[in-house]
Amino acid sequence: MRKLVAAINITLDGFCDHTLITPDEEIHQHYTDLLDNSGVVLYGRTTYQLMQFWQNLVKNPSGEKSMDDFAMAIDRVPKIVFSHSLTNLEWETAKLANRDIEEEVLELKHQSGKDILVGSRSLIIQLMKLNVIDEYQFCVHPIVAGSGLPLFENINNRTIFKLIKTKTFSGGAVTLYYKPTNKTTLNR
Repeated sequence: MRKLVAAINITLDGFCDHTLITPDEEIHQHYTDLLDNSGVVLYGRTTYQLMQFWQNLVKNPSGEKSMDDFAMAIDRVPKIVFSHSLTNLEWETAKLANRDIEEEVLELKHQSGKDILVGSRSLIIQLMKLNVIDEYQFCVHPIVAGSGLPLFENINNRTIFKLIKTKTFSGGAVTLYYKPTNKTTLNR
């Protein structure tokens, strides 16, 4: 059975906005390794469209090894995109989901192979509500955004997590690895 891993960059105040952070070589290498250990990545439309930036670096490398390595890793990993508005995908290794997220994820989890990675805020929220995420990896960057899209929006249940490890980067970011205890209670 495959493990479903939710991995996302967030600010200290809990907002998800890739434009506010500047990943360094260490962060790029971390995510390159994560992609290399994943059998498939799940994206929503918005994150998929943001990640298409990396296709350009595959065709025209930047010369910065960590960015070029990440571009190659994201290019080769299969991607499943959940979207109601996209009708076709230009990325050769991407396909549109043809089932709802619960059906798609449960089938993927029952297959053998490398981890399933989800990196879209909207999908993480949906999958958290379905209680199917096996591990959370929050890369917390040393910046306060003040506003933006909060990671845990419209969550109605209190969920308890167990910290399983941490990884500190020289630039001040910290990845917190959590496992849900599957103990949830309805917030009142």
